[in-house]
Amino acid sequence: MTDEVVRRRVGFRRSWDWPLFATAALVAFNVVWLAVGLAVPWGHPVVGWLPLPVTALLAGYACWQVTRQSALDAGTRRFWRQLRGACGLFIAGTIANTVDAVGSRVPSQRVGPVTLTLYLLMVGVVMWALLRLPSWQRSRSDWIRFGLDACMVLITVAAIVWHFSLRDHQQWVTQTGSAWAMLSLAVVGFLSMASFVKVAFAGAGRLDRRSLHILAVGSAISAAFGSLSPFLVSRPYLSSSLIAVPVAALSIHLAAVRQLRAGASMPAPRRRSRRVSTIPYLSVAATDGLLLATGSVDPTETAIMEVAAVTLTFLVIVRQIIALRDNHQLLATVDAQLADLRRYQEQLEYQATHDSLTTAGNRALLEQHVEQLLADGQPFHLVLLDVDDFKTVNDRLGHGVGDALLTLLSTRLTTIVGDLGMVARLGGDEFAAALRTDATSVEVLVDDILAAIREPADLGPHTLKTATSIGIATSWVGDTPKELLRRADVAMYTAKAAGGDRRHWFDPAMDRAADENARLSADLRNALPTGQIFALYQPIVDLATGETIGGEVLMRWRHPDRGLVPPDVFIPLAEQNGCITELGYWVLQQSCQQAADWQRRYRDRAPSKISVNVSARQLADRHFVDNVETILRETDVDASQLVLEVTETAVLTTDLAAEQLGRLKQLGPRIALDDFGTGHSSLSLLLTCPVDVLKVDKSFVSGAAADGAGAIITKNLAGFITDFGIEAVAEGVETTAQADRLRQAGYRLAQGFLYGRPMPAADFEELFTRVGAHTST
Repeated sequence: MTDEVVRRRVGFRRSWDWPLFATAALVAFNVVWLAVGLAVPWGHPVVGWLPLPVTALLAGYACWQVTRQSALDAGTRRFWRQLRGACGLFIAGTIANTVDAVGSRVPSQRVGPVTLTLYLLMVGVVMWALLRLPSWQRSRSDWIRFGLDACMVLITVAAIVWHFSLRDHQQWVTQTGSAWAMLSLAVVGFLSMASFVKVAFAGAGRLDRRSLHILAVGSAISAAFGSLSPFLVSRPYLSSSLIAVPVAALSIHLAAVRQLRAGASMPAPRRRSRRVSTIPYLSVAATDGLLLATGSVDPTETAIMEVAAVTLTFLVIVRQIIALRDNHQLLATVDAQLADLRRYQEQLEYQATHDSLTTAGNRALLEQHVEQLLADGQPFHLVLLDVDDFKTVNDRLGHGVGDALLTLLSTRLTTIVGDLGMVARLGGDEFAAALRTDATSVEVLVDDILAAIREPADLGPHTLKTATSIGIATSWVGDTPKELLRRADVAMYTAKAAGGDRRHWFDPAMDRAADENARLSADLRNALPTGQIFALYQPIVDLATGETIGGEVLMRWRHPDRGLVPPDVFIPLAEQNGCITELGYWVLQQSCQQAADWQRRYRDRAPSKISVNVSARQLADRHFVDNVETILRETDVDASQLVLEVTETAVLTTDLAAEQLGRLKQLGPRIALDDFGTGHSSLSLLLTCPVDVLKVDKSFVSGAAADGAGAIITKNLAGFITDFGIEAVAEGVETTAQADRLRQAGYRLAQGFLYGRPMPAADFEELFTRVGAHTST
């Protein structure tokens, strides 16, 4: 907030402070004037009347200040404009009242018709302004109770006014010369109470509620002072107006100042009171007290008080009946809501413990169930299942088909397990079952599960054949759910590593193997910085000439303690711990540097293709293509002689595969599909991936089926691959007979132990520089 704004606000507050202080001072003066006049007659009673029009004028000035606030809403400004008009009538009424009291030679308490008319008009304008304010939203019962409470307030006020003022009206009429003053007193009292009822029960729109409370209380106090007139009959130089009028003006002034300070801020939301209303009981108590006070001296007044008391009692009874009916309806509503709450709570509990897709239990429910079984102390078995190659289903056919498959498999699993245990989906394609049977029965049951999972899954337009890897762990004394699940998980991954579609019991040796793998994995992270990783080159030869025309770069790891670690051991570890990406970039950098060196030194005699393997993690890296481009630029290698080999699995499990391979192709390297024929949907990959080279897996060339089905497959592959314009490389050639068969089938390139094992760069260089050399080992 700036200093200028602060000064403006301070100055604005001063503009309303001095009139308020002046009004309060005039009210205090009149209180003292009236109090002194009760003991000593005043010789100049007009002095006591002079502050009245001044206080009314200052109240009108405060209302005018509120109407100037443009930030207030239209309804609020309208109310204060009407109140400002009422103040104008108030000023005129006080002047007329002063003339009536001290305008003749002898002071009197006479209230003339002009004065009465002006006062009544002023009260009427105030009531009209109040009635135009919007009310709170209330139910029918609320409005009935509001009406009953209003009637009780008015009857009580009427009884009080009658008892203390109107019953002595004849003496007052004799003194004032008119009955209009009594009527004015009654009207002001009733209307002030009505305004209080309006504020207290019906609301006031966006008007500041404290302002209305001040108006209501002020009008009630003013009416109370006005009712003291009969007690001043013996002192004609005094009048209850000397206090009632300044108090009313002060309440208007205070209310306006409160509205100015509140500004355009929204009133606080109306809170529904939970307390029992005391208005009916206070009304009955007050009327009964008046009834007891009247005694039997005046039969008329006694009858009036009796009627008032009986009427109030009747209204209280009606109000209580309505309240009892509303409470009954409220209790019925609460009961219905509690029932809904219980159903909702049960639904939440079910959702918290069950899988939303398959409706099987979830991990939380499984852990609760396992904890209970462990607490019972009876041995049981935990079976963990993981669907083999499920990610391929999601990637190739979509998550809708994947979800349908999971739902079907869950149904099959639940049906087989039945009452023998509990089935849960742990997440993704993992399921678990806690079985309370002996080991033999568990094996039979798990074999049934394996057979059921193998059954074709008919999913609309798709029919899928699936398999699962299962791990089984037996509970031990002192087990926890997490430990038991961990052992089952270790057994399951052992089954998956063995090829999947099988079961495996947990064995403590698995933990030892896992610990060994963990240590080896940690050593692998330091292998590259410490120079333990090196590259070897396996020749790729021309089957017709035997000439070495290229080579595949292979990583090897020489552990300082273990010696050479087989690639089929450390490559999966590198995939698991993520360092395969760093190793992949390193071998690519080394290969490009070496190839560029050979190109500079041997030109046309340099290898025409250097193949480098690319892992699935590299292919999934969004920066992979940019990194390859950087390596090509830094090494200045001929990119057309670089072949990047990717596996079918890497392509199928990587969402970015097609995009990445397309960008790589634009950089110049050729793309090879490695281990062709061992994965899923191999032929469809030839349509979706920019493949230049196809590497036929060694299982078709030198495996157990090489002389049978393998020979047929390799022969037919050569035909359609040529039609696609794709170059083929046969892997795993070990004998001359295999080489001859491949050459006759139409293959031009091959690699394998027949032509050379992986060798250092120097040995490979010597090999490809031998012109026309034929190598066999």
